[in-house]
Amino acid sequence: MQLPFTADEFFEVFRQYNESVWPAQIVLIALAIAAVSLVAFPRRWSGIGISAILSLLWIWPGLFYHLAFFASINPVAYAFSAVSVAGACAFIWHDIAKRRLEFRFSRSMRSLAGIALIAFSLVAYPVWATYAGHRYPGMPTFGLPCPTTIFTLGMLALLVKPYPRMLLLAPVLWCFIGAQAAFLLGVPQDLSLILAGIVGIALAVRSRPSALGPEVLR
Repeated sequence: MQLPFTADEFFEVFRQYNESVWPAQIVLIALAIAAVSLVAFPRRWSGIGISAILSLLWIWPGLFYHLAFFASINPVAYAFSAVSVAGACAFIWHDIAKRRLEFRFSRSMRSLAGIALIAFSLVAYPVWATYAGHRYPGMPTFGLPCPTTIFTLGMLALLVKPYPRMLLLAPVLWCFIGAQAAFLLGVPQDLSLILAGIVGIALAVRSRPSALGPEVLR
């Protein structure tokens, strides 16, 4: 596949973004930790709080990365921005407006997969990036599309059934868009998006309670 930009231009966009928005990266990580805390220590408004955080985490890269920076080297960034904002709107509609979502830790493989994805997005992803030779500010940080997608799918794995499959559409789509960076641009940590996408598909398939009893990934 022929890209309209080089790998050097791609990483230069990360540098420009990180230097321009600092210290927003710290705020975004704090919001992610707050979302996990609302699952661990639930309140009556936890679902709305988590959905508000997830919607912000999806609006952010749509407006402040794709439109503000990535569009300068890739015109397809406008479509990527639309996907990101649509993902945010799904959270706004299904919980902030409809109050349909509940998040909970459980002793299930689904919950364990969620915890693993959350931990990977916040800890292992930047460590792997550094090991691969990418140094701040020229590296993808939390709040950018790929680590945010992995974190989102981890949170969605903690949803109590039934939950709307629409919430998974944008994250799963981005998994298979973003994973191309691993092969075309030398971002090996984005290989994790393939596994995250598979988890997202499994979550979509099993979004309703089974009439046959307990499920393996439930």
